[in-house]
Amino acid sequence: MSRTSVLVLRLAGPLQSWGASSRFTRRTTESAPTKSGVVGLLAAAAGIERGDDARLNPLAALRFGVRIDQPGTRIRDFHTAHHGVTGTSMPLSERFYLADAVFVAAVEGDHTLLTGLRDALRAPAYPLCLGRRSCPPCEPVCLGLYEDARLEDVLAGVPWQASAWYRRRHRTPQTLTVLRETAAGEPATAADVLRDQPVSFDAAHRRHTLRTVVTAPVPTPIPAGGGPRDAHDPFAALDVLEDESA
Repeated sequence: MSRTSVLVLRLAGPLQSWGASSRFTRRTTESAPTKSGVVGLLAAAAGIERGDDARLNPLAALRFGVRIDQPGTRIRDFHTAHHGVTGTSMPLSERFYLADAVFVAAVEGDHTLLTGLRDALRAPAYPLCLGRRSCPPCEPVCLGLYEDARLEDVLAGVPWQASAWYRRRHRTPQTLTVLRETAAGEPATAADVLRDQPVSFDAAHRRHTLRTVVTAPVPTPIPAGGGPRDAHDPFAALDVLEDESA
């Protein structure tokens, strides 16, 4: 019987966008990373092509969860574009992003598969992005591989990953919100459904089906020691000026 482990990611950057129901010229974002988006990130790290469903299927079968450590701010932008061949103007599109958000995402599954994905994240085959190509992560994504662990326990125990400036300006919340898939045998009576289970990433026939999502609060863990709080923050001087002028 194969061992089950949990691979943990820190998803942080100036902008993120995790669309699950975007249509036509309105490209929305969910309030937290989607499974399809995170599977796409892992596939990019491993060098898996969009149309290679045989290699994508094991990633899509991983159990997924995410914790909202820093919710960020939803912003709207307008995009103009021209057809690559004819040069004609395309319709104006409305796109939404999450600014200054931080999430802890995790996938649970076969230990050997996750070990390979962890190594791929450290030396990705393709550039990683947070939902869209225009949204790169600001720090190394991989937080580590937890052996013989459960998704729920890891998401409850990983240190709080909020940015240093966010911790200075906000009180530590009593709880953080976790959005996760149900475990085997767990009743799904209180779960929501989201069309976010990837079936195919092929650009010609991209397909997703429904997956169950349980929302649960967890006590806020101790912040990461030696992490973002102790890192150099170029905006710290501005905070001092704001305090002096108050």
